[in-house]
Amino acid sequence: MAIDTSIKILLVEDAGTMRKMEAKILGQVGFNNIVEAVDGQDAVAKLEAGEEVGLVISDWSMPNMDGLELVQWLRGQEKFNDIPFLMATGHGDKEYVAKAIEGGANGVVAKPFTPAELQSAIEKAFGLEQEEAPKVDEGPKVSSEGKVHLKLAHIQITDHLALGVLKHWIDTGRETPVHFTLETKCMGSWNPVQGALESSEVDGAFILAPAAMDLFSYDVPLKLVLFAHRNGSICVRNRQGKYIKPYQQFFKHKTFYIPHKMSIHNMLAHMYFTQMGLKPGVAGKEAVNVLFDVAPPVAMPQFLKDNPEASGFLVAEPIGSRAIAAGIAEKQFLSSEIWEQHPCCVVVFRDEIIDQYPEAVQEFTDLVVKAGRSIKQDIDQSAQIAVHFLDPEKSIGLEPALLKNVLSDPAGIVYDDLYPVKEDLETIQDYMVNKMEIGRTIDLNTFIDTRFAAKACGSDADRSAAREGGQRSGALKLEEFKEKQQLTSREGKYLVFSLGSERYGIGILDVKEIIGLMEIHELPHMPSFFKGVINLRDRVIPVMDLRLKFGMESAAYNERTCIIIVEISGVRGSTLTGIIVDSVSEVVNVKDDQVEDAPSFGTGVDQNMILGMAKLKEGVTILLDIDRLMHTQEVVELGAVEEMF
Repeated sequence: MAIDTSIKILLVEDAGTMRKMEAKILGQVGFNNIVEAVDGQDAVAKLEAGEEVGLVISDWSMPNMDGLELVQWLRGQEKFNDIPFLMATGHGDKEYVAKAIEGGANGVVAKPFTPAELQSAIEKAFGLEQEEAPKVDEGPKVSSEGKVHLKLAHIQITDHLALGVLKHWIDTGRETPVHFTLETKCMGSWNPVQGALESSEVDGAFILAPAAMDLFSYDVPLKLVLFAHRNGSICVRNRQGKYIKPYQQFFKHKTFYIPHKMSIHNMLAHMYFTQMGLKPGVAGKEAVNVLFDVAPPVAMPQFLKDNPEASGFLVAEPIGSRAIAAGIAEKQFLSSEIWEQHPCCVVVFRDEIIDQYPEAVQEFTDLVVKAGRSIKQDIDQSAQIAVHFLDPEKSIGLEPALLKNVLSDPAGIVYDDLYPVKEDLETIQDYMVNKMEIGRTIDLNTFIDTRFAAKACGSDADRSAAREGGQRSGALKLEEFKEKQQLTSREGKYLVFSLGSERYGIGILDVKEIIGLMEIHELPHMPSFFKGVINLRDRVIPVMDLRLKFGMESAAYNERTCIIIVEISGVRGSTLTGIIVDSVSEVVNVKDDQVEDAPSFGTGVDQNMILGMAKLKEGVTILLDIDRLMHTQEVVELGAVEEMF
C-alpha cells in the first residue's frame, strides 16, 4: 500500500538552512504538506494546538527540547503515541541510532540524505519496507583477467586526494594494477560512508579514524591498513560579529559545526574550547556553552553564512579555505597547531577483502603510498586532479588556485607519512572515551593490520614503527597554542555590581538586561539560594540570590536591589537566569595587565567561580565566571524549572 503523499508532515529542525534543504527534498519525493517547527517545544505546541500530523521528522540536537525527548513525549501521549516518527540526525555513531530506536523512533535517517534515502526511510517508518529482492548475481568479483574489482568510498575533501591521484593514474594509463580494478564512490557526508561499509556496498573506504573505530566496536568486520593523510583540517570563525577580547565571548552560547561526532575535529574543537575555559559539547548531555552540531562538510559555509548565531566550524580542507575566499569566514587556526602530524582519515577494508584478496590490498596500499608521495612534488598537477576528483559536478565551486594554496601550506596536510602508528590512535581513543565520554574502547592491535603498510612505506614504516614504543607521531602543543592564541584573555568590558562591601564583575556580553525587583513566584523543594521564578515578557526565568549562593548573610531588599538577567550554560545550550544583587554601579574596561589570579583564600567565593582580581582605580573587583556560578546539577534543576512552565 502506497503512502498518501498529502499527509501533513511536521518537520522539526532548529537550523534554518537545513530545514529548507529537507523541505525541498520532501517536495522532490512528493510530500508538500509540511509544517515546520524550530525545536521540540515548538513541535509540541503545534501538536497540542490541533495540527493533524501524519508523520514527524525531527532533528536530534536542538535547544529547549531535543529529538529524543520529543519522541519520548509523543510515545507518552495517548493522542499522539501512534504517529510515525523518523529521526533525522547527523550523529553517525551506532550508540545514537540504538538510542533513537529504543526511545520510540520508527526509523533513523542520516543527514544529509538524498531523496531516495528519505523515501526509503519514510516507507520503513510506516512499516511498508519492501522485502529485499534477492541480490542479482553481478558476476564474479574477479574478472577474467584475475583482477578483483575494488569499490572505495570517500567524500569531497583534500584528505582523500591520494585516492584521487591513484584514480587519475589508472584512468590515464600511467598505472595499470595487476591485481585490481578501482571504482571510487563519492558520498555527500560521513554517515553514508559508514552505512556503505557496514552493508558491504563498498569494499573499503577513506573514513574518519574514530568513525571506523566505532564501527569496529560494533562488530563491523573491517581493518585499518593505512593512514590516508596527516594534518589537513582548519578552524574558521564567522565573519558576522565582533572578534575582540575576551575572545571566549565570541564563541560562547553559539553553535559550532563539526563534520561528525566520531571525528578528530570533534576532539580538537573540544580541546580548543576547553582550553578557553568554555564548556563545549552536544545538546542534552551536560551544561554546555558552545553547542556542537553536526553538519555536512560541503554545506558548512552556507550554514555559517545563513546563521549569525553560529560561531564557526572545524573541518577538513578545502572547505574552510573556500569559506574564507567567499568572505564568509576568517581563519582561526590549522589543526596542526594543536597536534602536529595528527592522523584524521584512515584507509580501511572489510575483512573478507583482506582475507580473500591480500595481493590486491597490498598493491592498492603500495599505489596509495606512491600517490601520496607524489602530491607535493607537483602541486600544480595535484590541484588540477583535486578539482576533478573532489568536485566533478562543479557543485562546490573548487578552483585550482584555491587547492594550490591548501596543498602548499607548510603547516597543512601531509601525504607522505602514512604508516599507521598505534600510539596516535591510542591518543584519540583515550581522549574521546575518557575526557569526552563518547565511543567505546577497542583492541587497537586487532583493529590495525600493519602488514600492508610495512611493505608499502619502506623506510617510512621503520621510522613510524620506531615511534610506536610509547611515542606519538607529533606533539600535542596545547599550552604553547593556548598562549599564542590568547585563549584565556580576561580583557574586556565588565558590569560591576556590589554585594555588601565587595565589588564584583561579570562579562558584559553575558548580561542580557538589568531590571528592578518584581514579583517572584516561590517554588518548593529547591536550593536555599533559589528564590523562585519571574515572568518577564511571557518568559519564565529562574532567579537566585547571589548573597545566599555565596554563603553570605541575607539582606533586606531595597530600592537599589536589582535583578541582572544573564545567559548561562544550560543542558541544551544557553539559558537565561536572574541573579539578585545589592546594586549595580558601572561598566568598566579591564585590561589584561590589570588582572591577577585570585588568592587561594580570603575572597569568600569558591575559587572555581573566579576569573581573577581586577585592580582598578575604583577598587579591587572580583571578576566572576558566570557559567561556574552553579554546578551542573544545579543547572539541570533550573532547566527543569523552565520546562515546568
